[in-house]
Amino acid sequence: MAPDWPAHITPILAIYGLWVVWVVSWWTAALWAAPTVKRPIGPLAILDRILFVAGAVLLFGLFHVQDIAPLHWAVPTVVAWALVGVVGFGVLFTWWARLHLGRLWSNMINLKEGHRIVDTGPYGIVRHPIYAGLLLAVFATAAERATLLALAGAGIYLVALLLRVWREERFLSEELGAEAYAAYRARVPALVPFFRI
Repeated sequence: MAPDWPAHITPILAIYGLWVVWVVSWWTAALWAAPTVKRPIGPLAILDRILFVAGAVLLFGLFHVQDIAPLHWAVPTVVAWALVGVVGFGVLFTWWARLHLGRLWSNMINLKEGHRIVDTGPYGIVRHPIYAGLLLAVFATAAERATLLALAGAGIYLVALLLRVWREERFLSEELGAEAYAAYRARVPALVPFFRI
């Protein structure tokens, strides 16, 4: 008789499954991006990659770093499953934004062939919907993991994404026109709907 496998799926396993599907599909879809015309380089580009790796190590409890600071709290089962839904929503929001960008998407700060300001769909809600969806999923993951190290990892992700937003906005403003990008910034918030930063 086959085991009742859904009973063995815990909220954290469901969250990890969502992340695995997201990572594999995200990198596979990179094949349809337009050619890169220009890419800013420098120490800040290296720093944000280091921060992303450090955040992932802490967030997902890689290499047993959770043993360093085992402090944690209890998450009720119903809340844990609600957090699975929040992670799923965050992941879907990133995909909506990516599909809306089409071939203009890049995994790094780049100027793509035919690049322009996109201000419709999710880009009419926030200027950086992929980062917004990621932050939502990251903080929901940290809350479900319920450890101080996971929360620290989410905090590092926040710093890394804020750094990337700052770098990306400077680059796009220079490349796509300071006046046009300033008008977009005045209309649409960066990461949180209705919250101007």
